[in-house]
Amino acid sequence: MSLEKIDELRFLIDSLRSEYEKFELKGNAVAGTRARKLLQDIKSGAQDIRESIQDRKRQKEMLGE
Repeated sequence: MSLEKIDELRFLIDSLRSEYEKFELKGNAVAGTRARKLLQDIKSGAQDIRESIQDRKRQKEMLGE
């Protein structure tokens, strides 16, 4: 896993905040759709990172580290 994936998640979260503010404060319904899409992307990205961490943990266990 690289830190690039975490940076990508940070970017998605920042984008989510912007879109959610447009939805909540300005009543922009399309921004709500974009916010939901971003949440799905965040969920997928977090799952990828989680799996990567688990794989590395298993590799270390197999090597006896």
